[in-house]
Amino acid sequence: MRVLLIEDDPSVAASVRDGLSANGYTVDYVSNGTAGLAAVDSAPQPDIVLLDLGLPDVDGQDVCRSIRADSQIPIIVISARGDEVDKVVGLELGADDYLAKPFGIRELIARMRAVTRRSAAGSTTSQGGGNTNTGGQQDIGALTIDRRAQRVFLADEEIALTAKEFALLSFLAEDPGSVCRRTDILSQVWETDWYGPTKTVDAHVASLRKKMGDAAWIESVRGVGFRLGNPGQAA
Repeated sequence: MRVLLIEDDPSVAASVRDGLSANGYTVDYVSNGTAGLAAVDSAPQPDIVLLDLGLPDVDGQDVCRSIRADSQIPIIVISARGDEVDKVVGLELGADDYLAKPFGIRELIARMRAVTRRSAAGSTTSQGGGNTNTGGQQDIGALTIDRRAQRVFLADEEIALTAKEFALLSFLAEDPGSVCRRTDILSQVWETDWYGPTKTVDAHVASLRKKMGDAAWIESVRGVGFRLGNPGQAA
């Protein structure tokens, strides 16, 4: 797998590069956003992008937005900005995951594997492949989930979701109204080798709620997890 690392801190870059290279990854490294955008468009193209937000020339959020506008390459934000607001903003801009510094190389590789697997599964689904969770079109009130095309509509308007957001919403929709535990969500959406903190689920739920325009679509069950609601049902 070819990894594009966009990171302005030489010490962090060296650590990530050495760790990934030792695990068999090919790492292309650039230290600013302009070079990063050029590398995404150059051959050979990366299979995944690791993006720092605090870049010297272009804000990492703008880099993320630009990459996602032209490409579906998986993006993992790696940043010292660990606040929930920054995480949600990164996900809304199209990142597939968000990892706050400092982090271990083992956790980074686990997230990379999960993101690339989910991206590959989504690609297969959109081409009519045999994904076991493809189904057809599912309608839940005003919400429509098209698993074959990997598209979501709310009141006939399409919602732009990242691959991970789609996978999370699709999983919750398998049994609407039933509670999904955080551990089950991590196992099914982030794959079985996930061992990072469960806060990543909360960040993705927050991003989904904002995009759907009503927090009642995804209800929190204190101390347990989440369930898919149907706000229009009670109207």
